[in-house]
Amino acid sequence: MSATASERGREVRRRLTRAARELVPERGWAAVSTRTVAERAGVAPGLVHYHFPSLQALLAEAAIGALREALGATADLLERARTPDELVELLVAEVDRYTGADPASLLAVETHLAATRDPALRGELAGLLEDFRGRIAAWLAEHGVGEPEATAAVLAAALDGVLLHRALEPQPTGAVTPVLRRIVAQHGGR
Repeated sequence: MSATASERGREVRRRLTRAARELVPERGWAAVSTRTVAERAGVAPGLVHYHFPSLQALLAEAAIGALREALGATADLLERARTPDELVELLVAEVDRYTGADPASLLAVETHLAATRDPALRGELAGLLEDFRGRIAAWLAEHGVGEPEATAAVLAAALDGVLLHRALEPQPTGAVTPVLRRIVAQHGGR
């Protein structure tokens, strides 16, 4: 049975998105071209602009989708954690999965940098961050941590910073856990 035109179109979009997700960490956001994405996806260059309004729109969709998936793992952590200390341990363990120089980390860094120059991308990225911090804050509030929004913002920023620094100076995150635990405890975590 042959695929319909819409099925073929979805497959081309999926291939282009996957190619963009691979190329941004490999080359850097600014060095990815329509031609390189099309070549990686195994399609004609004209299909990039047929399926996306621009190369930047493709890169943004690919990056935001990947980051949304990565942050989606937080839901599982929030379900598993029974105490604020345990949540800190789980969040730090999640960061430990990344080296700072792996493709997922590099995609995140490149996306953050590109967002400083692209207001639409900045808005989408800010929305992801707001959602992430909001879920952490709601969990912290349910578990008796005072100032849950501020505490969630500090936890998110600290974890992002650790990941960013790891690319330059790989260090185990074990030293970070007690500090983050103290932040949670100082705000009333049980």
